[in-house]
Amino acid sequence: MSLRLELALKSKDIVREREYDVIVVGGGPAGITAAIYLARYLLKTLLITKSIGGKILHTYIVENYPGFKSIESYKLIKYFEEHIRSYNVPILIDEVTDIVKHNQLFKVSTRNNGEFVSKAVILAIGVEKRRLNVPGEKEFIGKGVSYCAVCDAPLFKGKEVAVIGGGDSAVTSALLLSRYATKVYLICKESKLIAQPILIERLKKTKNIYIILNDEVIEINGRDRVECIKLKSGRALGVSGVFIEVGLEPPIEFLRKLGLKLTSEGYVEVKPDQSTNIAGLFAAGDITNACNNFKQIITAAAQGAIAAKSAYEYLQQILSQQ
Repeated sequence: MSLRLELALKSKDIVREREYDVIVVGGGPAGITAAIYLARYLLKTLLITKSIGGKILHTYIVENYPGFKSIESYKLIKYFEEHIRSYNVPILIDEVTDIVKHNQLFKVSTRNNGEFVSKAVILAIGVEKRRLNVPGEKEFIGKGVSYCAVCDAPLFKGKEVAVIGGGDSAVTSALLLSRYATKVYLICKESKLIAQPILIERLKKTKNIYIILNDEVIEINGRDRVECIKLKSGRALGVSGVFIEVGLEPPIEFLRKLGLKLTSEGYVEVKPDQSTNIAGLFAAGDITNACNNFKQIITAAAQGAIAAKSAYEYLQQILSQQ
């Protein structure tokens, strides 16, 4: 059973009530922090998320979150969930399909549990893994093509694999895979890696990781499963797995559907108080243009806390006008 599925099953609540002060959409660091702060403001809160953990689910070790010199991601997620549950905030494992504002109330529609109503919403749904968009990628998803080394690394024990990308996620994935695979190719189309220096140091000390710069994958081949990748340089590499870590992108189509004002790159434009162009709808975490594009657990959590405070102040303002 995958970590994502296991956490989802353990977190499933039976949610019968339909009306809330605030609904938080997203169960990553931003959403969980927002829900904790909302509970402390004594606001009736519901957290709706597809899974608990957000992007942390794709990370093996967290080493830059205060209080933990080094902690496995699933343990940190467990602590997050224990914290929010100590405030008795219900967690609904589901996907939000639409959010519509009518007068001063929001109708939040879910895929499997119908509709819920709230006076304010905090959107913290995070971002999605960017695709390579090369021949063979789509066809071999789940058959050698993966976007989560944490989920799938053990499946490639004793095999040769490739990691595509040059940032923190790519290097971290390569380091994890090196514990299972006999050989790991790290392929970066840039002239140098852009990961944190401490990660690059570890990478260079790992003997079964081979760095390929100034090159990129143009095709993924195989019969029933991945067997080979072709590079732009003309080189071909025999691998059983391809782990794609070429960045993240916001769910632009969904955000536009909600009527949110977006940046040219598709991120939600927020003010310093995490408010959006829709009164009562706040956004936090990786889907926003906040924090100078420094998308970390700690910055997402900070935005979640600010969004919760702002939602509380927004509701107080509404009450004072009644």
